[in-house]
Amino acid sequence: MERKITIYTIAKEAEVSPATVSRVLNNSANVSTEKRQKIEHLIRKYNFSPSALARGLTEPRRKVIGLIAADVRNPFYAELYVSCEIAAAKKDYSIMLINTFGKVEVEKQAFTKLMEQRVDGIIHLGGVADDEVTDHSYVKLLEKLPSSVPYVTTGKFDGIDCYQVQIDEAKALDLLMKHLSQNGKHRVALLGGRNNVVSTRIKYERFLEKGEAMGFSMDPDYLENWGYYTIPKGEETMDALFDKLKKKRKPLPEAVIGINDSTAIGACESITKHGLRIPEDISVVGYDNIYMTQIVEPNLTTVDYNFVSFGQKLVDTVIDSLDGKEPVRKRLVHPTLVVRRSSDSERSGS
Repeated sequence: MERKITIYTIAKEAEVSPATVSRVLNNSANVSTEKRQKIEHLIRKYNFSPSALARGLTEPRRKVIGLIAADVRNPFYAELYVSCEIAAAKKDYSIMLINTFGKVEVEKQAFTKLMEQRVDGIIHLGGVADDEVTDHSYVKLLEKLPSSVPYVTTGKFDGIDCYQVQIDEAKALDLLMKHLSQNGKHRVALLGGRNNVVSTRIKYERFLEKGEAMGFSMDPDYLENWGYYTIPKGEETMDALFDKLKKKRKPLPEAVIGINDSTAIGACESITKHGLRIPEDISVVGYDNIYMTQIVEPNLTTVDYNFVSFGQKLVDTVIDSLDGKEPVRKRLVHPTLVVRRSSDSERSGS
């Protein structure tokens, strides 16, 4: 069968975006000489005749970016969504949000809805993109997205050449481990999360990789305490850890790392309920630096991802791709540590 040559074939071989090929087809001046020559060579090579769709890629945009969020009731997604909205507005774009409430079918339907609304690009926060093992039926869905619509995710999809803006999870855990080690903590418990989520798995594996060398106890009873990502689940999982250690007559942890801030806040509820003090008896730290970390007592030590910069990177990746700038396929969000009273007794006035 004869190979069908499309604008996407030309774009892939020329290592440019479809929009850049379309600009050449429409004699736009906004293309570098080097890229123009490469594209024109391929057009002649394949005797390529552009379709109306190819020419239409340079039509005025709607300036709307679709955003699929796992669940904006989670403060992490809420804050990241708002940051994306602010970043988009600065570029005269608006955000069309679809909240999937953690339901895979709703998430799949979201792509169809956004295509029907003719969004210019798609940002995908969490959900199936966070799964450690890629769902290949989902990959087939993503393959149907037009190449002219940039797709960027905070997770990953094996088999899809998409844009990724991801947190450096390993560095995030390193920051917490160093902080707790410098404060003389040895019995450190990991709390919460699902073991099939990439970001969670990276944190647990990083602890197993570096914990012993940093002087931490590697007892599985401190490390295998899965429990999702909410405040109630954090409290419930910490309660279960108390019960487990009591039955085995093992000492309590000197510190707890919540897999996110909500889990850590739940752990604080449990620790206080058991008549213990934070940080004097048990230090607690988390990830995300959501707004509640500064409201709870004691204020929570956490890893900050700079939501403003995070959202800006997501939006810039979409718009840069639309502008034919060919952004980096994978960008990292570099975390910083925010030390507060939940892990620093000097800050609590004792």
